[in-house]
Amino acid sequence: MPVVPYVEPDRRVLVSTGTTCGEAIFAEGLPHYGADAVVVARDPEGRLRDLSWAPDTDVEVEPVRLSSPEGLQVLRHSTAHVLAQAVQDVFPEAKLGIGPPIENGFYYDFDVATPFQPDDLEKVEARMQEIIKSGQLFRRRVFPDVEAAKSELSDEPYKLELIDVKSEVDDNEVMEVGGADLTIYDNIDAKSGEVCWSDLCRGPHIPTVKLIRAFKLTRHAAAYWRGNEKNPQLQRIYGTAWPDRDQLKQYLRQLEEAAKRDHRRIGEDLDLFDFSKEIGKGLPLWLPNGAIIRDELEQWARETERRLKYQRVVTPHITREDLYYLSGHLPYYTDDLYAPIDIEGDQYYLRPMNCPHHHMVYKARPHSYRDLPFKIAEYGTVYRFERSGQLHGMMRTRGFTQNDAHIYCTFDQAKDQFLEVMRMHDDYYRTLGIKDFYMVLALRDPNNRTKYHDDEQMWTDAERITREAMEESNIPYIEEIGGAAHYGPKVDFMIRAVTGKEFAASTNQVDLYTPQRFGLRYTASDGTDQPVVVIHRAPLGSHERFTAYLVEHFAGAFPIWLAPQQARLIPVMPEVAGYAHEVSDILFDAGIRVDVDENDGRLPGRVRAAVTRKIPLIIVVGRREAESRSVTVRYRSGNEESMPIDDFVAKARNLIDSKSLEGAGHATEN
Repeated sequence: MPVVPYVEPDRRVLVSTGTTCGEAIFAEGLPHYGADAVVVARDPEGRLRDLSWAPDTDVEVEPVRLSSPEGLQVLRHSTAHVLAQAVQDVFPEAKLGIGPPIENGFYYDFDVATPFQPDDLEKVEARMQEIIKSGQLFRRRVFPDVEAAKSELSDEPYKLELIDVKSEVDDNEVMEVGGADLTIYDNIDAKSGEVCWSDLCRGPHIPTVKLIRAFKLTRHAAAYWRGNEKNPQLQRIYGTAWPDRDQLKQYLRQLEEAAKRDHRRIGEDLDLFDFSKEIGKGLPLWLPNGAIIRDELEQWARETERRLKYQRVVTPHITREDLYYLSGHLPYYTDDLYAPIDIEGDQYYLRPMNCPHHHMVYKARPHSYRDLPFKIAEYGTVYRFERSGQLHGMMRTRGFTQNDAHIYCTFDQAKDQFLEVMRMHDDYYRTLGIKDFYMVLALRDPNNRTKYHDDEQMWTDAERITREAMEESNIPYIEEIGGAAHYGPKVDFMIRAVTGKEFAASTNQVDLYTPQRFGLRYTASDGTDQPVVVIHRAPLGSHERFTAYLVEHFAGAFPIWLAPQQARLIPVMPEVAGYAHEVSDILFDAGIRVDVDENDGRLPGRVRAAVTRKIPLIIVVGRREAESRSVTVRYRSGNEESMPIDDFVAKARNLIDSKSLEGAGHATEN
């Protein structure tokens, strides 16, 4: 996504009783228009307020500019409201769902008689431009009571439902209203002061639609009301909004590039994977070409783990519920599990993660300090019930196979073992040409300790070990408050894709809590019984998600070692087909994935077909090559060279064995 300029917080501004935030802020000379315009204010409690807010007592507020992350959220939320107004102007029968800001944009859901078509979005966007040009103002109103809100919104059944459950939707979450104000925002005609349109909303909003200077509606899709498949299916319109046109153009260019690299489209073109309605949503089929990529990644991981003295294990896909009560996943993780299966009176679940099974592997035999660190690894398949609206090709599936492992070690070994895990990530990513990555250290929210276990010393130790390992790794990292697991801090590796989108590749943890729960212990050198430390790690994430990322990273033009088909032989004329097959057999025996194209057609067309399939090595043989027992090789770069067969085999094997990135991601398309 386009880089949003960081804006240093402005000095706090004193807002006197009876004065609005906007009046006080603009009296200080701060801008009210343009990309750096102040659009809302943060009150002393940290809540964002409209600039029309007039506090009951003197307070200091922090101006929030349009170009800040929070300012962008407000801009996009406000643009979603303009979208909803435009839709109801163009389609008066449309009923309103919700319209939150999301990453890089916004959406709004509508109940309409027929699904939207592409030209409908053009009409709606044109109407939005008219609304923005008119300069309407946003005005917040507080309903005196629930009945007043129901009366005013009687024609909006979905809004009435939100009121009935005393909930107000904002930022894509349902906020319990409780004692909070139930509010509506009016769009006011700047000249007459008349109300043009209204919507139930918590806010805040930009003061005027004129601040919406660069937006675009991007697509439409079906979506279930409130994400529940049992609810009505609505029509969702997505859009994006930015402080200026340059940032919008940059983002749209990135969207265009992302569409070209979409793993779903490339995966279909290259026959990598498929989804079957008969099998079920989110349960992928790996086709032969995709299985090659999966196998190559798994073999690489096995070789790496063997070198680091991991031992392989295999654990069941289905487990009695007792294990998940022991791990703490039941009853708190139930919504993410597939429904239980009754077998001989016991309840069994498809496993959602491998950790509890690995802990039972450790418990299967007693251990002493001489056994530690004890490292076990498994490409374990797990199943999680993702909602239909969350599924996204291979990026988000209901069944996936993780590059999972657990390290059981002493307290004194924990930092070095965790550091080894971080360096493993670094090696994997750099081998794949992934250079733009960093770590996120997720810590506890100090204001919500009820989410976490209460052993303070355990938290202190886990955070210290984690932070020291991160510092020594020299991999950049940031901290995130509130993202920790209930049993300890965690480290997420984030990769920035070539399209600008960030991708969470893996989660890793130093866990001092689970060993206590499972009774995971070892005999120390002094004969005492001590708890182990568990390190959770999965550097390559899941086969499904990581392969999807690599498809987009390389735009389907995989490095030769990962390419499903590494070479294609093209005989120039039928007379040399026999020689082409002889060369093919030599390459096959050398472990190179190759086929022979004997189709009719001109040579340029057959070469172009191989390029379209993103095959790294295109080998052309004619009479000259047959007579000299040589080959002419065309690389992705477009360069060609001729050489004896043995020299070519040696060169190809070197490219494969060294995991060379030569030509990767740069397939020639002409």
